[in-house]
Amino acid sequence: MHILFVDDEEAIREGFAEYAQFLEHTVTQAVDGMEAVQLAREQEFDVIVLDIMMPRMDGFTACKEIRREKEIPVLMLSARGEEYDKLHGFDLGIDDYVTKPFSPRELLARLNVIVTRRKAAQSVPGSTNEIYRFGGLVIDMSAHTVETDGRRLDMTPKEHELLFYLVRNRNIALSRDKLLSQVWGYDFFGEDATVNTHIKMLRAHLGVYERHIVTIRGVGYRFDPEPEGKSA
Repeated sequence: MHILFVDDEEAIREGFAEYAQFLEHTVTQAVDGMEAVQLAREQEFDVIVLDIMMPRMDGFTACKEIRREKEIPVLMLSARGEEYDKLHGFDLGIDDYVTKPFSPRELLARLNVIVTRRKAAQSVPGSTNEIYRFGGLVIDMSAHTVETDGRRLDMTPKEHELLFYLVRNRNIALSRDKLLSQVWGYDFFGEDATVNTHIKMLRAHLGVYERHIVTIRGVGYRFDPEPEGKSA
C-alpha cells in the first residue's frame, strides 16, 4: 500500500512512517496541503492521510483540489474533535476521520480497510438490478443513485453504502457496532460518533424522507419502509 501522509509535524509523520514501513508499506511524506496536491498530481497513491490545520494550505482545501483530478481515498487527521470538522470533511467525501493523538496501529488498520473496500467496489461492477421505491424516494443500488421526487442527490460513497445497507436490512434494528462493522469494515476501531454523524448527513440529504431512518434509542437505527411519523 502506497500512503501519502500529510502533516506539518515531523515527529508525527516520521513516527507513522517508521511503523508503516516496518510492515512493508510505502509512505511518502508532505509538510502541507500545497505539497500534497503536487505529489498527488505526480504520483499514484492508494490512500491519503491529511491533517486539517497546516500552513499555506489546510487539509480541507487540499482534499478539494486533489479530488478535482483524482478519486483517491482520504482519511482526515485533526487535533480537533468538533462535530463541524467531521461534518465538513464528510461533506467533501472523505472516507474516515481520526482525532489526534492516535495509535499508528489503529490508523494503519483503518487505512487497510479503506483501501480494501475501495478496491473491492471498483473490481465488482453492479450486477444486480436492485431498485427500491418508497413513495418519492427511489434508490437504485446497481446505478449507485438516490433520488427524491425526481431530484438526484449528491451523496458521498460512504453515505450511499450506509443507506444501501439500511435498506437491504429494512425493518431490522441495527446497532451502531453492526453498522460500523458492515459499512466501514471494522468494529474494534470504530466510534459511535462516526455512525451518528453519517446518519445526520444522510437525513439532511433525504429531506422529508428522513422519516424512513428511525432511531432506536439505546440500540441504533432502522430503515422503515412505511414510517408513521418523523424520526427522532
